[in-house]
Amino acid sequence: MRRTLGALPLLAFVTLAFGIPAIAMVAGAFTVEGSPGFGNLALTLQGGYLLALGNSVKLSAMVAVLGAVLGTFLAQAVVTSRSTALREAVLTASGVLANFGGVPLAFFWVATLGNSGVISGLLGLPSGSLFTFWGLALVYLYFSVPLMVLVIAPALDGLRPQWREAAANNGATTWQYWRYVALPVLTPGLLGGVVLLFGSAFAAYATASAMGAGTVLPLVTLKIAAALSGDVQTGFENIGLALSLDMVLVAALVMAIYLPLQRRSTRWLQ
Repeated sequence: MRRTLGALPLLAFVTLAFGIPAIAMVAGAFTVEGSPGFGNLALTLQGGYLLALGNSVKLSAMVAVLGAVLGTFLAQAVVTSRSTALREAVLTASGVLANFGGVPLAFFWVATLGNSGVISGLLGLPSGSLFTFWGLALVYLYFSVPLMVLVIAPALDGLRPQWREAAANNGATTWQYWRYVALPVLTPGLLGGVVLLFGSAFAAYATASAMGAGTVLPLVTLKIAAALSGDVQTGFENIGLALSLDMVLVAALVMAIYLPLQRRSTRWLQ
């Protein structure tokens, strides 16, 4: 009973912060001109809305995979480094850069690799290189890789030197050690990192909006903002809510894939 009473403030906060907006989103998504219906959801799965949803999923998946690989290698280099100062500097910088997004990040990259950027002129990059799928993926990796470093570094720290020594004493090669010992131990952390990076890129809005990426690479978050703000046409608010519901369903699908894999790897470790 005391535990239930203690959790009441948290339950009240969750209800206000998540429950009411979720109810409003679902109600609006299924309301077409004042009547219940599936017209909004059907519209989001056609034409430009479906293209934007597909672009967001592809971009987020690519950023999640590349960010997880690069972040894991960087974290491994930091964890195995003998320099405590280097380790603390990288982890501190990762904590800052993982939260570096929005308009400042967009300005940084436009000033560096934009059409009139400092570096793009030196490298002779063609105009518009930054405002492509891979250009936006590069921008998103700027905060995704540090985020992966923060997520996976504790798991890499948990690999005991005795495990490597025992594997070497039994004649295992470095590849066999990583394949049969280290990688299974790291699997839950790696999966969690991939899901976290996917969610972070999937929900990102301010950076892409500030870069004006919507004209060359439509994203679902930009479509939602346009529908809710009425920049192009008014009366599309419920379509924006339907697009938000699509994003929730995609996130739920990713979690439905992630949780059984994590449960399986955790059971293997026990």
